[in-house]
Amino acid sequence: MSTTNFHVMAKPIGPICNLDCKYCFYLEKESLYPQVSKWAMKEEVLDSYIRQYIEAHDTPVVDFAWQGGEPTLLGVDYFRNLVAIQRKYANGKQIRNAFQTNGVLLKDDWAALFKENDFLVGLSIDGPRELHDTYRLDKGGQPTFDRVMRGLETLKRNGVEFNTLTTVHHANADHPLAIYRFLKENGSGFMQFIPIVERIAHQVTADGLQLISPDFGGAAQVAPWSVEPRQFGRFLCSIFDEWVRKDVGRTYVQLFDVSLEMWAGMEASLCVFRKQCGAALAIEHGGDLYSCDHFVYPQNRLGNIMESPLETLVHSDQQRSFGEAKESTLPRYCRECDVRFACNGECPKHRFASTPDGEAGLNYLCAGYKMFFRHIDPYMRFMAAELASNRAPANVMQWVAAQTRQTELKTAGRNDPCPCGSGRKFKHCCAK
Repeated sequence: MSTTNFHVMAKPIGPICNLDCKYCFYLEKESLYPQVSKWAMKEEVLDSYIRQYIEAHDTPVVDFAWQGGEPTLLGVDYFRNLVAIQRKYANGKQIRNAFQTNGVLLKDDWAALFKENDFLVGLSIDGPRELHDTYRLDKGGQPTFDRVMRGLETLKRNGVEFNTLTTVHHANADHPLAIYRFLKENGSGFMQFIPIVERIAHQVTADGLQLISPDFGGAAQVAPWSVEPRQFGRFLCSIFDEWVRKDVGRTYVQLFDVSLEMWAGMEASLCVFRKQCGAALAIEHGGDLYSCDHFVYPQNRLGNIMESPLETLVHSDQQRSFGEAKESTLPRYCRECDVRFACNGECPKHRFASTPDGEAGLNYLCAGYKMFFRHIDPYMRFMAAELASNRAPANVMQWVAAQTRQTELKTAGRNDPCPCGSGRKFKHCCAK
């Protein structure tokens, strides 16, 4: 883990949300704070967190991230005050904010806040209506698609920069191109695809949690809404095949960009693909700091920033051990894998499967990632070479088109329509 660069996902409203998405791993974190009646990061905690976070970053730009639960439940004025606190402590540094929302409550007042303060908004949407509304329902069990789309239109109408976050689960993973084209048609120029993988304990744990950590030793099963490994691989490959032919340099898909970093010999900007983790933490509404957004469990609580300095907790032995364990516990099967340089075992949260020889710690999504990384290898090699030669990686589209045409020319029958599109038979056109 880097000792100078870290990122914190702030949960100013904890796990409280106005939706009841069946697959959400964070809603039940409410059980960790049974005495709490008012779910909002108090002024003194917010002030201390912002001050400490800015002071801990010896960089000209400091990036904050706000999530939940659903942060819009706190109201626009809460975040106007938050921005004022950031300005108070900025000390000449540029402050940037990322804000993740389900979009249901977005109105023009929110858009004005985002636009005035250059917030980057992440909008959660799982695809067209029938796919989105499978799991993303409100507390009354009603669909949310129309309300999310109104929120999306509010952002577009007010010129707010946004990206989309799409969870990939059992119900939508077989419709990759429908999702990808839908997002493009509705103005998403930057997409994140996040696999949903959860395990359900047969009995609720002592902490009141049913969705359990990878090291849980009791009886459990993979949740029925989880994406299957090869299903996830096919999803990624299908979108990549369309993207690499039409959209490189025009539409940005987080995983594809990160893959190019790795093929170019750079360290992945996304923590799940780094050799070690531990530099992406989470802070709860009361100031409790946890090792990771996906590891908000009592055993991963580092302390409280109102009792110990943020930097001290971030660089504690406990957090260092957490980060190093990602590499040190990698099974031999993974260490010898041809795509280890890209995968590195992915997120420790998903490492509850066993290798073919019975060693524990294999990533549940291993087969899907192998399929994807091997599939994209020739394209990534080409783009990395272009990058190294100070040429545009988007040149891959021309390369793919040429490769495709050569294949078509080799396989075309004499009386088939010519692959060049002239309208003539192959024998009277390019066959000559």
